[in-house]
Amino acid sequence: QVQLVESGGGLVQAGGSLRLSCAASGRTFRACAVGWFRQAPGKEREFVAAINWNSVNVLYADSVKGRFTISRDNSENTVYLQMNSLKPEDTAVYYCGADRRGAVASMWSYEYDYWGQGTQVTVSS
Repeated sequence: QVQLVESGGGLVQAGGSLRLSCAASGRTFRACAVGWFRQAPGKEREFVAAINWNSVNVLYADSVKGRFTISRDNSENTVYLQMNSLKPEDTAVYYCGADRRGAVASMWSYEYDYWGQGTQVTVSS
C-alpha cells in the first residue's frame, strides 16, 4: 500500500514559481512510476508530467514543456514538480499518482493505482 501527500501549492502571480512535493509512505513507492495531474473547476483531470522509477523515462504535457520539471528523490520517497513561468491557466488542484508498473511513465490517469488528496495552485494575472 502506498499513501501520497501533496504539498507546496499556493497563490502566486503570473510569471512566478512554485515547487510541489509528493511525499509517499511505503517502501514500494521507490519502484513506482509517478505522475502529476491537475483538475481545474468544471474541467476533467489532465496529465501534467510523469517520471518512471529510476528517472530515465520522463513525460510532459505540451502545455507545460519548458516550464515545469519533474524529479524524484527515492531516498526521501518524494517526487517534485518545479513549476516556473506560471500562467493563470495553470490554476488547478494538482494531484500526484503512483503506478505500480514502475518502468513506464504514463500519461493515462486510469493506469495509476494510488492518489493523493491534491494541493491547490492559484495563479493570478
